[in-house]
Amino acid sequence: RKNWPREDAAGTWRHSKMHSRDCADCEEKDGMVDVIEREISLKGNLDAAQRARLMEIADKCPVHRTLEVGPKIRTRMTE
Repeated sequence: RKNWPREDAAGTWRHSKMHSRDCADCEEKDGMVDVIEREISLKGNLDAAQRARLMEIADKCPVHRTLEVGPKIRTRMTE
């Protein structure tokens, strides 16, 4: 609806577990922690501000918000 030159968008999610002592940004330091890694690919002639705004919108996804309460979510943008 913004009429931005976005040609395609895709996301990939991966789940793993890691020792909490190996997680720099985890509050708990005992046991295992669920880690979800999310990659978002945006195709099109988008400028940096548009890409940043789309990443903000992705963080407001109901699934993301639900999962964020428990597991750690790590996101990186891919081309």
